[in-house]
Amino acid sequence: MWQPASERLQHLQTMLKTKLNVLTLRKEPLPTVIFHEPEAIELCSTAPHTKNRTHTGYKVTYLGKVTISGTHFLSGCTESAVVGLWDTKRTSVTHDDSITSSNGILEIRPFQVRLHHLDGRGETTGAMDTFQVARIAYCTADHDVSPNVFAWIYRQINDDLTFQMDCHAVECESKLEAKKLAHSMMEAFKKTFHSMHSEGRIHKSGSSDEFPEEASTPDDG
Repeated sequence: MWQPASERLQHLQTMLKTKLNVLTLRKEPLPTVIFHEPEAIELCSTAPHTKNRTHTGYKVTYLGKVTISGTHFLSGCTESAVVGLWDTKRTSVTHDDSITSSNGILEIRPFQVRLHHLDGRGETTGAMDTFQVARIAYCTADHDVSPNVFAWIYRQINDDLTFQMDCHAVECESKLEAKKLAHSMMEAFKKTFHSMHSEGRIHKSGSSDEFPEEASTPDDG
């Protein structure tokens, strides 16, 4: 049956309205949209990368260690060991110009001292040596060979449960930094001693499970 153009147009409009109403009533789940802050987008990278972790502490040159005798340490007890380590290091630097001035970062925390190793570019390698504060019998920043040297005597426990006293030494970038390290070590020792005393690990005689009874306390001088 033939219909005028006006009627066909009106019928088409009615069908479109019906379809639009049906589409409007169907509630499809919306896709999840993740919002990123502009700063976060700028920091994102398509290429994986590793960020070097920074450590709080002082840049030092590790001079090495030497085993010393005795368990009771007084002022000047590290001098001869430090002189030997100092001379050995100076000789090594003279024969090898590739040795950097600073090869580590010494970080002193309560309960633990960490020596982070640096590569030739002065960046951390991830390797480090750790020293338990409770096993440090003595430390000092007072040396005639150089005022920049900081040394500590560490009670190293061997695999057979015997122990030895090792003198470790580092060269700091200044005399002031060596003194600051000694002061930080003293504060770390106090916190460690207080914690061990609170936990009952310090005996009435003043000794503990970590310290020999005749061991000296760290010296900040």
